[in-house]
Amino acid sequence: MEDQNLGQLLLMGIPGAELDADTARRLKAIQPGGFIIFGRNIKAPEQLRKLMDDLRDLSEVEPILTIDQEGGRVSRLRLIGQEPPNAQDLRKKNDLKLIKRHGELTGKILRLFGFNLDLCPVLDVSHDDEADNSLKGRCYGTSVNEVIEKAATFNHAMRKQGILSCGKHFPGYANADCDAHHELPVISRSIDELEAEELAPYRAMIPDLDSVMVCHSHYPAYDADRPRWPASLSKNIITQVLRNQLGYDHGLVMTDDLDMGAILNEVGFEEVIRESILAGNDMAMICHRVEMVEDAKKVLATLPEPELDQALKRIQRLKKRMVAPTPFSMEAFEAVNQDIWDLRVAVLGEERAKILSVEDGKRSPVETY
Repeated sequence: MEDQNLGQLLLMGIPGAELDADTARRLKAIQPGGFIIFGRNIKAPEQLRKLMDDLRDLSEVEPILTIDQEGGRVSRLRLIGQEPPNAQDLRKKNDLKLIKRHGELTGKILRLFGFNLDLCPVLDVSHDDEADNSLKGRCYGTSVNEVIEKAATFNHAMRKQGILSCGKHFPGYANADCDAHHELPVISRSIDELEAEELAPYRAMIPDLDSVMVCHSHYPAYDADRPRWPASLSKNIITQVLRNQLGYDHGLVMTDDLDMGAILNEVGFEEVIRESILAGNDMAMICHRVEMVEDAKKVLATLPEPELDQALKRIQRLKKRMVAPTPFSMEAFEAVNQDIWDLRVAVLGEERAKILSVEDGKRSPVETY
């Protein structure tokens, strides 16, 4: 296994809004398979597109360039533009044409900035819209059928614009009673319950999901013999359930951010990297401790080649479907930005549209990460 290839199994964050010489040198040496962008990387429209172009330029293999652009408070691009409506507001409006429009505009603005994959749609079925588990406002339905109908409408429209999708948070996070950004949730649902609800949206949408993100909750039904073992490191959940039982053998599977409290408080770093790939993930996501990516690459070098080869093949397969960005101009940005505002008004009405999500520190870090 060539050392150069191992970096492809890492999806990593970057420190700031531009690439300084040291960061560029580090990334050129590691050659990560992809980069995830956060608020700390976004200062202005022209700056963001330049950052995307710079990341492409230092990559020998076209990188995955991704972001959490869902709508509402989980919309990184609202830092420099309009805030799209969230999934819950779109669900309550109950107009598939507006959800389709949301998918189209999400695809257009991401292509304009140089992204090729969006970390959505959320496929969790909401059982409590007020639950304090980071999902508030982010779910497309309160029933399986509603999630499938509305998330699939968004997914199809966004992919048609050339942006790949990621279903999350597998196998289903809505019953978590705490926030995985802080601690490990334990979801004590039976296999029958999980089959009937949590897994159902994935089963229906798997042919149209370019990737799947696995969450950090523990599921005793699948891992009774490994107390407090996160799904993101579980071979039973990723290989047996997602790959074999649901038949998601063709698509890319990634961990959620391995810098979240649910992981940091439970498992050591080397074991996390090793077990994430052995469990069946293709990419390990390191969003914030970017100084650890060199160590992660060294751990990957110790893994059996068959597992590494399978992961690399799936990454290559996804990358063949990535589409080049559209040419950037401020005029193009302002046009799609206005369209996003118009969509927001159509969903929320003039008065509610003016009330934007506030980062008050009282909700999940998912807002500001």
